[in-house]
Amino acid sequence: MFYLYSSEGCHLCEQAWQLCLALGISNEVTVVDIVNNDDSEQLVERYGIRIPVIKKLADQSELGWPFDIEQLQEFVNGINSN
Repeated sequence: MFYLYSSEGCHLCEQAWQLCLALGISNEVTVVDIVNNDDSEQLVERYGIRIPVIKKLADQSELGWPFDIEQLQEFVNGINSN
């Protein structure tokens, strides 16, 4: 399971969502709007200039933009390319 930290009107976030769709993982991804959220102050502080960010709930690791489909696939599969 993953979170996609996003905000309304974020074109980069839409691109990240399209990558999730292309990989077939959209059913495993919950989109979290960092602005319209009960924890928005903390989320905006943490992710405001970094979105879109994909967070893997299993180990709390994060993949920040920019990323392409190959990098997202590696992240999803637990392959660290760094």
